[in-house]
Amino acid sequence: MRLAICNETFGEMPLQEAVDLAASLGYTGWEVAPFMLGTDAMSISPAQRKEYRRVVRAAGMQVIGLHWLLAKTEGYHLTTQDAETRKRTAKYFEALIELCGDLCQDNSVGDTSGVMVLGSPMQRNRADGVTTEMAMQNAAEVLGGLGPLLDRHDVRIAPEPLGPQEGNFLNTADETRRLKALLPSPRIGLHLDVKAMSSEPEDIPTIIGKHADWLVHFHANDPNRRGPGMGDVDFAPILAALSDAQYKGWVSVEVFDYEPGAERLASESIATLKRLMPI
Repeated sequence: MRLAICNETFGEMPLQEAVDLAASLGYTGWEVAPFMLGTDAMSISPAQRKEYRRVVRAAGMQVIGLHWLLAKTEGYHLTTQDAETRKRTAKYFEALIELCGDLCQDNSVGDTSGVMVLGSPMQRNRADGVTTEMAMQNAAEVLGGLGPLLDRHDVRIAPEPLGPQEGNFLNTADETRRLKALLPSPRIGLHLDVKAMSSEPEDIPTIIGKHADWLVHFHANDPNRRGPGMGDVDFAPILAALSDAQYKGWVSVEVFDYEPGAERLASESIATLKRLMPI
């Protein structure tokens, strides 16, 4: 397990300063919310992508992928009944795959794949009259044709279960697995998030063990919206479950309450993870 952190944690801090701080604390992965680079993935030029990757790599880190894929965008939706919107959303996912591939290019040997965490509840929630089964079919239509491009750019997409407080589609890992059954590409995996799993009826170690066979990415946080060790969640059994599952991917810190400040959020989170990580 390797430790990463999401870029929005650092707010308006200049990229060089942010990655230097993260690297000094021991993080080696840098996860990117596209809206921190531009409001539209297609507007981020090849030169901007190359320079962003260079700065991160120069700090001794690597871009590991994207999350908040559709946040702060307009005109895209995963489960809509509108066929034209679904087509437009599929095209935007193609642009995101290319962005992810460009930012993760030249990653270390044996770890070249980038991952795209598909959360973005506002752009996937079921509208009135759209059943879960209809939403599943619509989502599968949007994502189903992306396999060849995912292969070409060495990128994976990981749908993220989110609790009912966030939305009304893919609320559990079990439900998310039903979507996977409609998507045969091996490039489609599972993302799990501690805050989100805290709303499931099963305990977190059980969920990890049950779905370890297709787990490709993991977010560490607390239901209080801060980082590991900054709330009531005991991360020892969670990290033990990941170890027992032989999970080799990234454990990435994602917070939503930025009030403590970037340095405290980043430093306390990684200190907790390092202290509790099984040897």
